[in-house]
Amino acid sequence: MRSFVGIYVTLAAAAVAHQPSARKSLGFGPENPTAKFLTHPAHVPSFAHLNTPRDVALNFLTTLPSVRPGLPLVEGLDFIIRDDSYTDERTGVSHIYVRQLWNGVELSDGDIHLNILSDEVISYSDSFFRGRAPYDFYNNKPAEDHHGTFCAKHAGSPPAEELSWDDEQLVIGRISPSSKSRHINCNTISIVNAARLAFDEADLSQDGFSEPQKALLHFMIAAHPSPEYAESLLHGFEKHLEKMNVVYTYHLTGANHHPAAEVQNVPGALGPVKAKLVYVQSPTLETQLTLAWKFEVKMQDNWYEAYMDASHPSYIHTVIDWVSDAPLPRPVSQPKYNVWKWGINDPSEGVRSVESGYDKLASPLGWHSLPFANDPSQTSPKPKGLRNTTTTWGNNVIAHEDWEGAESWLENYRPVAEDLNFNYKYGPEDKPSSNPKDYINLTVTQLFYTINRVHDLYYRYGFDEVSGNFQQYNFGKGGKEGDGVIANAQDGSGTNNANFATPPDGQHGICRMYIWNTATPYRDGSFEAGIVIHELTHGLSTRLTGGPANSGCLPNGESGGMGEGWGVRSTSAYKDFPMGAWAANNVKGIRHYPYSIDKTFNPTTYKILDRRDFADVHAIGEVWAEILWIIEQKLIKKHGFTDTLFPPQQDENGVVPEGDFYNKQEYRPDGTKKPLVPKHGNSLILQLVINALKLQPCRPTFFNARDAIIQADQILTGGQNKCELWTGFSERGLGPNAKIARSPSKGGNVRTDDFNVPAGACNE
Repeated sequence: MRSFVGIYVTLAAAAVAHQPSARKSLGFGPENPTAKFLTHPAHVPSFAHLNTPRDVALNFLTTLPSVRPGLPLVEGLDFIIRDDSYTDERTGVSHIYVRQLWNGVELSDGDIHLNILSDEVISYSDSFFRGRAPYDFYNNKPAEDHHGTFCAKHAGSPPAEELSWDDEQLVIGRISPSSKSRHINCNTISIVNAARLAFDEADLSQDGFSEPQKALLHFMIAAHPSPEYAESLLHGFEKHLEKMNVVYTYHLTGANHHPAAEVQNVPGALGPVKAKLVYVQSPTLETQLTLAWKFEVKMQDNWYEAYMDASHPSYIHTVIDWVSDAPLPRPVSQPKYNVWKWGINDPSEGVRSVESGYDKLASPLGWHSLPFANDPSQTSPKPKGLRNTTTTWGNNVIAHEDWEGAESWLENYRPVAEDLNFNYKYGPEDKPSSNPKDYINLTVTQLFYTINRVHDLYYRYGFDEVSGNFQQYNFGKGGKEGDGVIANAQDGSGTNNANFATPPDGQHGICRMYIWNTATPYRDGSFEAGIVIHELTHGLSTRLTGGPANSGCLPNGESGGMGEGWGVRSTSAYKDFPMGAWAANNVKGIRHYPYSIDKTFNPTTYKILDRRDFADVHAIGEVWAEILWIIEQKLIKKHGFTDTLFPPQQDENGVVPEGDFYNKQEYRPDGTKKPLVPKHGNSLILQLVINALKLQPCRPTFFNARDAIIQADQILTGGQNKCELWTGFSERGLGPNAKIARSPSKGGNVRTDDFNVPAGACNE
């Protein structure tokens, strides 16, 4: 008899006082045990001239082990090279993204990412499926048994080992009563109601898989944050199902075509839901392929990429939330902004000043201009030329209030400064008002200023159009446009938090900043630069890891955790750094420990991730951020510190001067220029991290990210900082022999620290 199949509905992880709605986020999925990342692949000779990086990629792919016994990889339409592949002009590295196909159908997690420099593959990752062939569409059957369950961790849920089979818990996935290891942390509706949704084996379409509506409705019940609303969907399942209709974009008419559709009238979704039939890899005793519906579901507080079993539509294989939370507590006339300037983290560190200026390379039109053709407020036919705004609306970001916490934003309130002098008070006598709405003009201005500065900064280090940055207009430089950041100030959908939604390139990033009720008067999260930068770095890391068209590469576990820890910060005079201290009104901040080079104040090592209180992605990110903090301090000690992270502007000939910011630019043997290398430790670490994000594989581990940073330094500097990098990693247990192993007896992973530095790393 087939195991019980179900979905779950959970209460929000962290409901807080005065919160109109509780955000809930699902994020889980199996790990691929065969995925690998190699930084020194064998040289692949070619007997033909290779003209392009694509040619190099195709030549290299022919040498990899076959996905079908007896056939080379390149035969049988087994893969496609994605169109978001690109060459990084700064480093000269081409990033080629390859997606596996089987019978013309995408494997959602079958990826090869090739990094190519000077006609050589310098590193690559590989998660292609090489197991036995699945059934075809018309006779598709999933794996016979899905061991274990995958369930998002939520505060207030009982530990897994305290749950018994008799607990009234409805859990995502098939539950085997004989399984002793079940990772369950779900606060759910009763199992009695769940039984109504048990999927009958005979309830399949004649083609062997279900239509997407049923699977999607099951997911909406699991995903909706309101237990009452989820309960209503349960009771009215068939009624809601009848109202949902599907518009197919193309049908299953041959071996190389698969259904893609748009599902309309989906309860709980904001607009139609994109649906596509794909394969997913199901790691059981033997990794198998299972047919699944891939959904892109936009909700009030979430934007999900979900994979539901096509034959058993109440089984969720993987779910990724493109919205990333902040950690919960524990050229027109030059505009002027009266704000806490770049470099001041929050109001406790300094006073406001009148600031102006934008980076001309990163924002050629400034912060308040964009073509009418790319302006989302314009209806067709759109005027020609540029729109120059006098409000917080521009090419990189559109900022406004969102007191209602609503999805709509076009008509939301924004300050208007006809003279582009954005000068507003904090409250009476310029001290914070007890009502945050009183200073909304200042909040929106500060948020607009900070996000634009982050855009310009990251652009100068390589987060540009072709690599998937956020802009309405891309100046003909490649990438997909129409995706400037939508920034919601004082968002009414929550408190004491912030989040950032990162869909694939070409769709708006959405930043939500909340009020913090941890002090009197309340504090505005938009005034703490560290929180804003943290959220925008979610957009950076998600777009760069695995390519700009793939937002599912930092889903959970170590990869999701590192998404919470890639931000770097430093000061000219060293001091320990707590995260979110001002907004949370807590000198210790909102993480376990402050970032510190002193193990007395921050004892974290790689091994600490085995602890239950470090299983959450924010805690995992805390460890990764601490490792980067250690490395940054070592680079600063070696190379010094610069007071500005912004590189110099280009001269009249379009050349960026080396000045005191970059080392003297060197040339390759073929006469081409090598990339500019920042001189100082704090600017160098930022460049290395951004370069490494482009190199690392989809769904990276700590080891993958470590190796990518070391390779980024090899490409950029010839490996001049290998010793500092390895020493920094090793100090926190991430030396060359660190490892992670599955422990069935303990029901989880067991990590081993290594504090050694590789032989030769520091004496070459």
